[in-house]
Amino acid sequence: MPPPPRRTANPAPVRTSGSVRRTSSVDVSWPDGLDGERLFVGAARDLWTPVAGDGLVLSQGRFEARLTADKTITAIVAEPASPGIAALVGARAGGHLRMLLREVMPEIASGAHPLYLALDDLSGSALVSTFASAQWLAAERRSGERESERTPPTRVTTPPADVCWGLQAGSSGVTGNLDTGDIADADAGDVRNPLDAMGWHAFFEPTGAGFRRARRIDVTRDEAAGVIRIDSAFQDSAARRDGSRLAIHEYLLRVTADIATLEVLLIAPEARVLPFPECPGAMANVQRLVGCNLAAIREEVLAQLRGPEGCTHLNDALRALADVPKLMHRIAASPE
Repeated sequence: MPPPPRRTANPAPVRTSGSVRRTSSVDVSWPDGLDGERLFVGAARDLWTPVAGDGLVLSQGRFEARLTADKTITAIVAEPASPGIAALVGARAGGHLRMLLREVMPEIASGAHPLYLALDDLSGSALVSTFASAQWLAAERRSGERESERTPPTRVTTPPADVCWGLQAGSSGVTGNLDTGDIADADAGDVRNPLDAMGWHAFFEPTGAGFRRARRIDVTRDEAAGVIRIDSAFQDSAARRDGSRLAIHEYLLRVTADIATLEVLLIAPEARVLPFPECPGAMANVQRLVGCNLAAIREEVLAQLRGPEGCTHLNDALRALADVPKLMHRIAASPE
């Protein structure tokens, strides 16, 4: 079996005229030490790029949250403010949190506000960010030891078998656990393109151990062909001690949908960084979504690609496309 992909596609491409770009990020840090609570800072923005002009912010949001080791939310604030945000305190980041979000903050969910995407990523970030602290500790320990005294790399306990395609029973991820040294060569690069100063919103830049989930969704209307074209990217990364970033998961996703009916016509996923050799196999099942309605893709992903039928990270990238129809209408309503 060939090794898993290990090459980032960063930086992001320069925005095209007549497009809208949604970017989001969740940065996780340990301000009270690696034994303390985690600080989650999320941000998201929709940026319209007119034919003439640099860019116009259509909508944006931000949140800060504190979570314990067992993923319980102890404090959270958000902008724009929502009366339902307080109901998240005491909840645990996971699948149930996503359902709770839609119950207590329906206005941002139904309105496809970019803040919803950042809050939705609390669950995935809470899970994967544990890798960032483990690899930071491993690097710290190795830097203080002589070569002859170095201990084996830290291993991160993987979830139970069959939670996703790459962790099916008998796979290398289940039988061997994830070794932090196994993906040390996967450089994350920088999502920000130096030729496109407005291409991303401002990131929270903590010092020390850190994790980041970064997303990009570019949407354009091809009126001549009668289609919506989507170019999307998803990356999880961890801070290295030298200031660079280590990629953990990275996907590109290109989708075409009918402008009038919102029927998904084409889906082309591309795996750029994944932890296990088996992981890329999950991409084949994505073709089950061809023919579904783009606005309903969130529910279709849950129905068609659950558990070992899909990849949790690719599923997250796909689910986020449910907001594209509303982004498309913002393009039509935005002045040139």
